[in-house]
Amino acid sequence: MTDTKGPDKGPDKAPDKAPDSSRRSERSRRAIYAAALDLVSENGYARTTVEGIASRAGVGKQTIYRWWPVNSKPAVLMEAFLDLAEQASEALGGSGGSEIPDTGDLAADLKLVLRATVDELNDPVYDRPTRALAAEGIVDPALGAEFTARLLEPSLQLYVRRIEAAQAAGDIDPGVDPRIALELLVGPLHHRWLHRTLPLTHAYADTLVDYALRGLGARP
Repeated sequence: MTDTKGPDKGPDKAPDKAPDSSRRSERSRRAIYAAALDLVSENGYARTTVEGIASRAGVGKQTIYRWWPVNSKPAVLMEAFLDLAEQASEALGGSGGSEIPDTGDLAADLKLVLRATVDELNDPVYDRPTRALAAEGIVDPALGAEFTARLLEPSLQLYVRRIEAAQAAGDIDPGVDPRIALELLVGPLHHRWLHRTLPLTHAYADTLVDYALRGLGARP
């Protein structure tokens, strides 16, 4: 008997699967993030364009305008930075927005976090685009405010909550302002990073914690 089904219609032939559009979109989105961060590192914020990001990512610029319809360039870069920050947190074993550990040893907990910050700031993957966006934020107040609100402030609030917990445990003077206290830790670190005055090291981070806690400690 002649087989009339033909070679492509046999019973063992698996049906063709439709392309997974969600996976394709995720790949495109990640390519856009990477392209945006690469270009702002290479060219600075002002010279980075939506067209350039699209070309580097291998997508049409209309894709970017469709996903980020308003103020596309800063919106793309802000999302790319948020994604980068989340990746950094996950690399440390946490998730985006993870709290500072509370092991009962405040000095050890703060040193752990500041050492991780040193590693991040010394990594070109994070250093170059962060410098570019921070520099542009100085001359563009709206971008600077968004950078602070969406990227910097959430991280600072982690310190506030850890310091408040230390106050509740009796490790820090209850009259200390947590916001000023955290600036004693992160302010010098970022000053040295920004101005490249001296090397940014784990030893320096540890010393900042030791010096700060001497002044913040609860009084008998």
